[in-house]
Amino acid sequence: MHPQAPSITPETLLRAYAAGIFPMAETAESDEIFWVDPRRRGVFPLEAFHISKSLARAIRRQDYEVTLDRDFEGVVRACADREETWINGTIFSLYMALYRRGNAHSIEVWRDGALIGGVYGVTLGGAFFGESMFSRATGGSKIALAYLVAHLSRCGFALFDTQFLTPHLASLGAVEISRRAYHQKLQAALEKQADFRKFAAAPRAQDILQRRTQTS
Repeated sequence: MHPQAPSITPETLLRAYAAGIFPMAETAESDEIFWVDPRRRGVFPLEAFHISKSLARAIRRQDYEVTLDRDFEGVVRACADREETWINGTIFSLYMALYRRGNAHSIEVWRDGALIGGVYGVTLGGAFFGESMFSRATGGSKIALAYLVAHLSRCGFALFDTQFLTPHLASLGAVEISRRAYHQKLQAALEKQADFRKFAAAPRAQDILQRRTQTS
């Protein structure tokens, strides 16, 4: 980890992502930001997202609504609303700035008009850098990830970076690769052109479940 320079801008942040590093803060109250370049990197192979039987049932019920970029700020705030978070005020402001310029996006899961899950991240070329996710109801974040992976695939993305590999992400098909392998995948993805807003609406539930049939 490397302490930040005196100040960073959205442009600085995008250059950092292109170089394979991302920012974190120790706590929400911390003024200091660190740049992180893990030796081992978590990634989601877009063709190998694992939809369990229970997740398939949750998707099939369709007692929810999935949207794209409807409430980016709400997703980021929900991700930061926990006892321990690396999203401080500076990081929050930077991601809002990236959203306004079209380089940050969110996917939201709603039930009865309330946010129950979501994911947000940064886009560059054909790379999606997943930043954080949250769940306020059982399966909320898993549903969001399932729809996100399908959406990234249809929009032409080549890399879904999860930063670190957790047991939760591993259960859904994420894997860990070396820093060198990650940088190779990153450079290839940056040479592609993908558009998160290519489609105005999220994928359909039947499309998500069809992907499960094809990969199982």
